[in-house]
Order: sequence, then structure tokens, then C-alpha cells
Amino acid sequence: MSATTNTNTSTSKMNKPNLLFVFPDQWRKQAVGFRNEDEVMTPVIDRFAQESLVVNNAISCFPLCSPNRSVMLTGRYPLSTGVTSNCKLGLDVKMNDDERTIGNILKEEGYQTGYIGKWHLDLPEQCSDPEPASGARHWDAYIPPGPRRFGFDFWYSYNAYDRHMAPHYWRDTPQMIEPGEWSTKHETDVAIDFIKNRNQEQPFCLYVSWNPPHQPFEQVPDNYKEMYADRQVTFRPNVQGEGTAQAEQHLRNYFAAVTATDDQFARLLQTLEDEGLADDTIVVLTSDHGDMMGSHGWLEHKNIWYEESIGVPFLLRYPGKIQPGADNCLLNSSDLVPTLLGLMDIPVPDRVQGTDLSSVLLGKGDSRPESAFICHYPGGLEEHRKAAEQGLNVNAFGWRGVRTERYTYVAKRSFGDAALQRLLYDNEQDPYQQHPVRFEACPLEGPAVQLEQQLKGWLEKLEDPFVLE
Repeated sequence: MSATTNTNTSTSKMNKPNLLFVFPDQWRKQAVGFRNEDEVMTPVIDRFAQESLVVNNAISCFPLCSPNRSVMLTGRYPLSTGVTSNCKLGLDVKMNDDERTIGNILKEEGYQTGYIGKWHLDLPEQCSDPEPASGARHWDAYIPPGPRRFGFDFWYSYNAYDRHMAPHYWRDTPQMIEPGEWSTKHETDVAIDFIKNRNQEQPFCLYVSWNPPHQPFEQVPDNYKEMYADRQVTFRPNVQGEGTAQAEQHLRNYFAAVTATDDQFARLLQTLEDEGLADDTIVVLTSDHGDMMGSHGWLEHKNIWYEESIGVPFLLRYPGKIQPGADNCLLNSSDLVPTLLGLMDIPVPDRVQGTDLSSVLLGKGDSRPESAFICHYPGGLEEHRKAAEQGLNVNAFGWRGVRTERYTYVAKRSFGDAALQRLLYDNEQDPYQQHPVRFEACPLEGPAVQLEQQLKGWLEKLEDPFVLE
């Protein structure tokens, strides 16, 4: 789908590009056809990639839904946003009230803002009310109009609810909306309606947060599952363990969800064409994190430092401004907000911690990050309970690391175990990360020495309580 030469009324009057930011949940970098890694069919995304800049080293800072979503929307790291675990029952974890998202910033710049789909940045309603009027259960919540929507005026969302074939949403009242169809298709309908009925005197910023291919993996329309029912599945070389049979079925369903997503993405692109907006709209297609799918023995898991988890697709189309192609620049999720603001010629707030890489993407600068910070903080209820009992800072545990263009370097300290483990992966020589170098103490030679210093620098910068000994 090539861009048309039509002109969007709002951008011609306001000289500001629209922003359409689309992010399926748990969609790993490998699961797209043009990369020739996972055996998945994505013809529309493949064509879109030819019109876009594809960033090969796009990184999920904290490969878990709530923490990384907070980073993606604010440009600030999890310790700063307050989201160091999933927002769930039993933990008082939500995005800090004083955070400012790209929704806040663009609204102040005159944008019509909208958010559709999964949010997962607020407390579950059942934390305070066992029977909320909205009907929200478990991790879910209705977020009423006001500051907790962080600048997004149009709202068609839910906090966290994993029933893709029977989704529900809220708008501006606690009345639950239950459309009775696959969530990605329905949310695309809502997004298309938003675009078609936009205020043409304003540019728009629309975030579309599809839940699939997040589990339950089998909750995909049958016609897409049939496309993969008899196809051979080839495992990545690092898939191992007793769960390979289950991983095979998960992969078929996962690929089916990605292909179904491809069709819905096509509808969004066609709407931009039909409305004459394609030339004046920045379109981003990415994800909040990936999924292991049996790699390294991890099944239905993502909160780990491997490439299948931290590596996400990142495609950006901005006709006339950004040349299509590929770039190996490190682009962390913390860099999304400042980079998009840079592309839109909007000042980046001082409190943003990520880096504006717009000059790199525009081909006008070559000051590239040496490393991307990656992290995990314990999120288990029992870990938090024991830490409180023992007077320990639970955020001093977990793992921290850096990812460079070539290496992944990780330090890990499990809760209840004072021992510090260090691991070095050479992703060039060992692309499936099967042969890490392990260190029992601070490395004294080789590339790990510099990586250790880079990690120390990140910990100091972010005032992270994790200690490298």
C-alpha cells in the first residue's frame, strides 16, 4: 500500500503530522514474514516494511506488560513510573499519578488524542471494591474520565482481560460494552471510526493496543487457525525441554493470531489511504515485548533477557521524511516518546529519561546509544510479602542488564539469595544465546569489563538499588 498524494486538512492547516501507534501485545521480533525466522505469514506487514524504516534492534526495556507499557508511554524507566511489576491483585502497583504520557503532551499541543484496547497501568478495581459497579473482575478496571487517563480523551479500553473472543470495554461510564467478536477486529472497527470521524481541524494521536497474540493463544478466529493446522512447525534451535509438543501447538495458534493481526493492520492502512491521510501520518507498528515459545525451555513466558523476549518488531512510516530501509540502531522502549516528539518537532520534557533518536532515524545524525538498559524487578506476591517482613527493598533484586548491538550482559540476584550471577552473550557468534560466559565475580578482561561499567552507569543514572559487587 503506497502512500497517496492527498493532503490531510488538519496537517495542512496545523503543519503537524498525525500519529497512529499500533502495538499488539507479546509479539516477538522473529514473528514476521519478512525476517524469514518464524514461519508466519504477514503479507501486509511485509509490504509495509518496504515503505518503512525497520529498526532491527528495538528493545523492550522490561519485557512484561505493565512495566514496559509505562515506559513506552512516558519515556521514563520503571523505577521512575512506579510500575515495577504487572498491575494486579495483591500489589499496590500502578503508574504514578504525576506521570505525563505522550497523550498529555500531544493534547497540550492541540492534538485530538485517543486510546483503544488494553491499558494495564492501573490498579484492579477489586483491590478496593469486591463488587465494582463496572463489573470488572480480577486484574481488570474501568478507568473513569480524568487524570488517570493521562491525556487520552477518546477512550475505549479495559485494564487487563484475556478473553479475546469475548472482550469487553468501557468508555465514559461504568457500563460495560460487550461486542461479542474477536477483540482485534472490534478494536480496529473502533479505530477506523475514530479516524473517519476525527475533528479535521486538529491533528490526531491514536494508540491502538491489540491484546493478541498474547495468550490464551487458542483464542483466534477458526479460519486463521485452519491456515496453520497442517503446516509444519520448525522450532528455533534453542527450543528445548519437555514442553516442545505444547510449544508446537502454541506456535500454530500464535502464528494464526499474527496473521489475523496482519489483516486488521491492512484495514487501518487502507483507512488512512481512503481518508487522504497516509502522507501526513506517522505510523508505528511495534509491541510491548515478545514471547519465548519454548526457547531455552521457557513456555508461556516473557520476563527474561533473551532475544525472543526483549526483541520486538519496530516499523515506522513517515512519507517524505524518513527513508525506507533498515537500521541497526539500538532503540529502547524509553526512547519511543522522545524520538516521536523529535520527529513531530515538539520539545521533549526535561523529566523524560529516554533518548531522542529522531536525527538518527531521519538520517541527519549518527550519535547512537552504546547500550540499552534492560531490567526485571520481582513481582511475586510472596517475594513482596517476605521483603516487607524482613525490611528489604524488593527492588534491589531481580536482574539488570545492557544490550548492545553485539552483546547482552546480565547480572542476576534472586530474592532470598545473596549470590550475584553474571552472564555474557555474544549475539553475533551465538545468535541463539546457547553458550553464555558466566562470571563468578566482576570481570577483569574481555568485552564484559566495558559492559559491566556501562551497567554500573545505568544503575547510577536511574538510582537503581541493585548493587554490583
